[in-house]
Amino acid sequence: MNTLLVPVGSPKKALNTLQYAIDLVEGTQAKIYLVKAYGVTKVAGSLKNMDAFMEAEADHDLENVIAHVDKKGIEIISKSIGGSAKDIIKRVAKQLKIDLIVAGSSSDSKIFIAKTPGYLIKNTDLPVLFVPRNYQFKKIDTILMAIKSGVISRENLLLPLQKIIKLQKSKLELLRVITPNSSDEDGNLDEGLNELQTNYSTSKKETIYEGLKESINKVSPDLICVIRRKRGFFKRLWANDKVYKKDFESDLPLLVLKGSE
Repeated sequence: MNTLLVPVGSPKKALNTLQYAIDLVEGTQAKIYLVKAYGVTKVAGSLKNMDAFMEAEADHDLENVIAHVDKKGIEIISKSIGGSAKDIIKRVAKQLKIDLIVAGSSSDSKIFIAKTPGYLIKNTDLPVLFVPRNYQFKKIDTILMAIKSGVISRENLLLPLQKIIKLQKSKLELLRVITPNSSDEDGNLDEGLNELQTNYSTSKKETIYEGLKESINKVSPDLICVIRRKRGFFKRLWANDKVYKKDFESDLPLLVLKGSE
């Protein structure tokens, strides 16, 4: 991974997320872009001074975050931009040709993934890695990937996963969850997945999430990977951008790849 984007909402929460991103790519030539959006007044006159104040506050937040992480030789480029966080992150990610967005999970006790990173999953083709609050990086020895279908139709969808496996020298535990509406075609395993997997297993459950929870206890992974497709559990999960803990929760980092629409 050459370019990572870490959006900053709360500076305190961003410390942990940025440190995870740094530790993930330690020893490489990767660049990390740290971006914070700030509101703009959209009015003329004296209130325009408020824009300058808010920009200065955003810059200060970014400087403070960078000052309190161990950069480990990784280049970090920070930028504050006025406007909507959703639009800014989406635009910046496209302009900078970002390979991976690394986002922190919500501080709300009821929400696992907040609205902005949830929006990015729905409205960009980029993979997003969610880091649980206060989660400390550990070498990714094992990745548990849960799929409903082994068919992959989007080109380069597996590329972020491939890069993490190569970088971390990880093994991939691939789980296909057979749900009541699975088809025979779903059993066809993509060549790329077949090459990446270390172990392949199947499980019959009502949803992918149920199969995932069961396998976590068996496999003890360091990272979970799923594909958000046009239909199915993860499509419904992001219907309203944010994800509630009652519907999905993980104590482990979660890599979400964007399947074909």
